Amino acid sequence: MILGKKVRLKPTEEQELQLWKSAGTSRWAYNWTLDKQEKNYASGGKFLSDNDLRKELTQLKQTEEYSWLYDVSNNITKQALKDACKAYKKFFNKLADKPRFKSKKRSKPCFYNDNVKLKVKKLSVLIEKVGWVQISEQIPMGVNYTNPRVSFDGKYWYLSVGSEREQIVEPLTSEVVGIDVGVKELAVCSNGMTFKNINKSQSVKKLEKRLRRLQRKVSRKYELNKEGSRFVKTCNIVKVEKQIRVLHRRLNGIRNNHIHQTTKAIVKTKPCKVVMETLNIKGMIKNRHLSKAIVKQKLYDFKSKLQYKCEIQGIELIEADKWYPSSKLCSSCGAVKQDLKLSDRVYRCDCGLVIDRDFNASINLSRYKLVV
Repeated sequence: MILGKKVRLKPTEEQELQLWKSAGTSRWAYNWTLDKQEKNYASGGKFLSDNDLRKELTQLKQTEEYSWLYDVSNNITKQALKDACKAYKKFFNKLADKPRFKSKKRSKPCFYNDNVKLKVKKLSVLIEKVGWVQISEQIPMGVNYTNPRVSFDGKYWYLSVGSEREQIVEPLTSEVVGIDVGVKELAVCSNGMTFKNINKSQSVKKLEKRLRRLQRKVSRKYELNKEGSRFVKTCNIVKVEKQIRVLHRRLNGIRNNHIHQTTKAIVKTKPCKVVMETLNIKGMIKNRHLSKAIVKQKLYDFKSKLQYKCEIQGIELIEADKWYPSSKLCSSCGAVKQDLKLSDRVYRCDCGLVIDRDFNASINLSRYKLVV
């Protein structure tokens, strides 16, 4: 089985400059491909394959205007072309939204490194056109690497790489766990485990308050330094924006860590099956009162992390049907309460059952295959 490994890079100043060049070239190649595809589609032409675009880009590199493309590895632009074409194919097959151009300000700086040319020594890796870069922890040596990517998270550079490892499957219990996710609590399980919403903790609220202050501060500085219709970025604005970027990184790390701990605790119980509801994230975000809270919960990220951890342990993950009434169904008598509102946090049934709404939904999800 292929498992990923993400380690921090410790480049020198010269190496970091080359990393930024590589990331910028990758972004340019991706946008160049999207522009070509859009113009070709608008004129009624057929889909341009990545092989044709690579040939065109090779001819472009030979001109003096685009000679700077030789400063980075050829594999970076080649993979960026493949990624853009793959995104367009998914859009045509209605598997994803239309791909967007990568903004220099908002997109995540990243690029591909050829897996064949990736060399690993003790606490160092060889990156094309960058050289040997020190790493914070050891990557498995003597194995086949897949899809190496170098990325910048706002503070540090990281290398993500997949490698083949043996899958060790431990014996599972006969228990079926139903999981109800939401905004009040991140996850409520049918076995009694409840995982809180980390965004309601004092540490996260304190960081968010500081973030709001810094955002207001940088907004005022932009208004003070406005020249006509143009905003001037001063050194002080750059400093405040760096603080904002670091705060976003810290908040993202806290949320990711909480999701990892939650999914690990669920998988550690060794159930034979895990059942959770099908999440319509796009539809949920349309609720303007709850959209911000739903985005902070990172529910899709929760599902994807739980999915791969269940796969490692050999646990079957089932997604219940979108129209399965897990919240409206009584876990005791099986009656369906049609007039249940979102504000009703306690489920009360005519049979005398009084139970927490989310816990009732998780019990019903654990019995999903028996009912359907």
